Amino acid sequence: MFFYIDWLYIILVLPAVILSLWASARVNSTFKKYSQIHSLSGLTGAEVARRILYENGLYDVKIEQTHGHLTDHYDPRTNVVRLSESTYSSTSSAAIGVAAHEVGHAIQHARNYIPLKLRNAIVPVTNIGAKLSMPLILLGIVLSAFGPYFAYLAYFGVACFSLCALFQLLTLPTEFNASRRALKAIDECGILDREEMAGARRVLSAAAMTYVAALAVTLAQLLRLVLIVGSLNNRRR
Repeated sequence: MFFYIDWLYIILVLPAVILSLWASARVNSTFKKYSQIHSLSGLTGAEVARRILYENGLYDVKIEQTHGHLTDHYDPRTNVVRLSESTYSSTSSAAIGVAAHEVGHAIQHARNYIPLKLRNAIVPVTNIGAKLSMPLILLGIVLSAFGPYFAYLAYFGVACFSLCALFQLLTLPTEFNASRRALKAIDECGILDREEMAGARRVLSAAAMTYVAALAVTLAQLLRLVLIVGSLNNRRR
């Protein structure tokens, strides 16, 4: 039996995948740790979200509870901040940090923050590119045996996949900026003391690392695909 070893995946992608797994485990452990430290203010994540929204003049943004763990997000289509069960009614510094972060996205949306607008604008084409990339790459590789021009299908597939990298690249400044807005708002409103603020900051830093790791995985995979498709030219020589 013949076994194929994808050395490009092992060398390029696997380390990034390991980084991603570590980042995911870290954000969960950090959130769990600071979920046990309740704020002296006694405010819940939902109350903090509402307070920061009002402080920024955003009275039309709804706050809803959603199922799941760390499923918190802001939906710009419906102008709703959705907080997970572990955030909505919790008074912990972790929950307050996460809630304020999602409100940061709502503030970005209201202030027409450019990276967020660009990221939202490419969502449709990114979704299409993600679905077409692998089929086009595989089809191009297989059909290139019958003619050199079929290799362009594979190159087009790589271009489609690169849209995923662009989306995640735009996600980084969006997420970091939302965290900065969150910490600033928490401090200005006097919601957390110094020790509690440190916990919220660590939770948001751990969460930001997951986006860095996700970008690393995508870039590593993109490089792998470029090398694989680029090798088609060498095979035809």
